[in-house]
Parts: sequence; structure tokens; C-alpha cells
Amino acid sequence: MSRRLDPAATRRQLLGLSLGLAAALPLAARAAGPADKLRIGFQKSSTLMIFLKSRGTLEKALAPLNVAVSWHEFTSGLPLLEALNIGAIDLSADVADAVPPFALAAGAKLTYVAIETPSPQAQAIVVRNNSPVTSVAQLKGQKVAFAKGAGAHFLLLEALAAQGLSVRDIEPAYLSPADGRAAFEGGNVAAWVIWDPFLAAVQRQAGARILVDGTRLSAYRRFYLAATAYTQRRSDVLATVYAELQRAGEWIKQNPGPAAEWHAPVIGLDAATVEAANLRRSYRVQPVDGEALAEQQRIADAFVQAQILPRKLQIAESPVWRPA
Repeated sequence: MSRRLDPAATRRQLLGLSLGLAAALPLAARAAGPADKLRIGFQKSSTLMIFLKSRGTLEKALAPLNVAVSWHEFTSGLPLLEALNIGAIDLSADVADAVPPFALAAGAKLTYVAIETPSPQAQAIVVRNNSPVTSVAQLKGQKVAFAKGAGAHFLLLEALAAQGLSVRDIEPAYLSPADGRAAFEGGNVAAWVIWDPFLAAVQRQAGARILVDGTRLSAYRRFYLAATAYTQRRSDVLATVYAELQRAGEWIKQNPGPAAEWHAPVIGLDAATVEAANLRRSYRVQPVDGEALAEQQRIADAFVQAQILPRKLQIAESPVWRPA
């Protein structure tokens, strides 16, 4: 018998995560005021923002607007958007498509800023090379590792649903990418749902075998979001960041070799692994369109149906920033 979801309790848990993250954030991130400073949150998969950070591009581009930049790294997308929710940062680098609905369900006042177009092969369910598991259906009753609220979470829901299963048919292990890989390589989970560059790394370094990727299951758009109050105050800053993100994405796709050589030491991976990951990412930055928002609604509905989110969301009511 499935356990009924308590919406109030789930909402308290989501908001409680925000408060816990506030205490854990670097002092600089919490202390920085909104005036004349753009506080950007990013994660290891935020390739375009890391590119701009490493080259000081935004600092130079925003200097004429009298805006300084501070950078704050997070382990995954959900804590990144929770930090945005509580006002610890102003702008989120790209997070997977499943992440915004979790933040919105917690009442976050966020504005959609931009997307990277679909990259369905950049996340996958993997098993060890010697695993007897050859299909998603065989994961029934098994322990599967993934980050809660990440794009990997939605991919897992869709892959299970395609086999007539739900998340209640497996044993979820909610783990960060680092902990997920340790559990995966240690044989403590039957499968791991993960995204690039971690996906490319575990394939090349540990011989992981892809069971299924996002093709025909999850488009895997990546979203840039900003605090709504900041969006209303500094649309000029967002326009500058948007233009630089577009240029960075174009350069990386046009120069895969040099891009990998630059990126590898920045994130602690070898160039071949980074290039393999970059080939699966679109890095094409565009305005948030109706198709992307419709996919957000579908993702939100799937999490509500799975009793993971406490209430139905109306994604169309969320504010969207658009370049002039």
C-alpha cells in the first residue's frame, strides 16, 4: 500500500532544506549585498559559467555597469536553487530541467532566464560492466543511486514508467555525485543515474555501461534562473551575462579540442573525458520558450504523481526574462 503524502510536511521539509543550506553557505555569499554585485552560483557541470569565470569575462563585461562578480560553488542543482531562493545568490548557472519545479514547490520566487537546448544523451542510468542487469525492468527491487531533484531523478521516473514501474518499485539511494560514484564502484547499488561530466568520467575510468540514456525519455534542457527581485532590478546585467553565455557556448562547440584542454584542469578531469562529455552537451543558449515551459510542466506533474512534490504547480505562472 502506498503511503499518502502529507503536503504540509513535505513543504516544511523543502523549506527546512533552505534554512539548512543558508547556514552552510560561505560567509561571503551570505554577507554580500545585492547592490553593485552579482553573486553567481554554479556546479561542476556548469561548463559555460566555469568558462566565463576562468577567463574573467564577466568581470570585464560588467565593469562598465559598475557591477562586481562573486562566485559560489555547489554540489548539485537543488541546493543551488535553494540558495537562490533564500537570497544567498542572485543568479544560478545552468541546472537540470527537473530542479526548478522542486524550488518552485518550496515557494521560491525565481525567474527563468535562459536554457541550453536539449542534450538527452548527457545523462544516463549506468551499471557496472560485469553487472547481470541488462534492462531497466531488472532494476525492480534493487537499490539505485541518484541525486534527489536532479535531472537524473526525472530520467529515472521516465525510464521506470516506460517499463510499467514506478520509483516505489526500486530502493532509492539519494546521493550526491561523489557519494553516488563511491557507492556505485563499491557495489553498494545496482545502478547509478548520473549526468556529464560525471557520466563520461565513470564510463572512461571505471568501465560503466549505459543501461539507458535520456533519448526519447528526457530532453534534458538546462535552465538558468535568477532571483525575481534581482531580475526586476538589473535586467541590464542579465542581458550582458546572456550574451556572454551564448558566445562561450559557440566557442566550445566550434573548438572541442582546445575547449577540453582548457576545461580539464579546471574541474580535475583529463581532456579526453571532458571532450567526450562536451560532445553530448548542446551548449546552445536560447531564450526560454513555450516548449521548454511545457516540458517543465510535464516534469512537475510527474513528480506530483509520484508523490515526491506536495502540490500541483502552474509553471506558466512563473516569470520569464527575455532578452531585448
